[in-house]
Amino acid sequence: MNALDTMRALAQKSEVHTFNSGDIIFKADDPGSSMFGVLEGSVRLSWQNDDGHKGYELIEAGNVFGAGALVMDGHRRLGTAQAEGPCRLIEMNREKFLFAVQEAPMFAIELLASVDSRLRDLKITSVS
Repeated sequence: MNALDTMRALAQKSEVHTFNSGDIIFKADDPGSSMFGVLEGSVRLSWQNDDGHKGYELIEAGNVFGAGALVMDGHRRLGTAQAEGPCRLIEMNREKFLFAVQEAPMFAIELLASVDSRLRDLKITSVS
């Protein structure tokens, strides 16, 4: 079981969204109050550092992104998320996140593992 499986188990139909290729899911500096899991397709998360360097990450089906919005008050999105092709996403707000952590504590571990894995991949790619 992974973080996306838990999100899927708790989701209502209204929390599953379909995007077409090129659709913007959120933009850098938008306020954030939910995270997303990629059910189908992929999402390009792109950003620009303070020193002007640009970067991106391709988030494939089975992964989650935007979790910072659930753990930081007044969160602003650090990057822009755009559908790389047709995709389906599941959205989880803070209330449902807190419920998931309380009812299924392993969810928090799964989410941390997912974030850690993505960070490792980014570090490896930026070094090579």
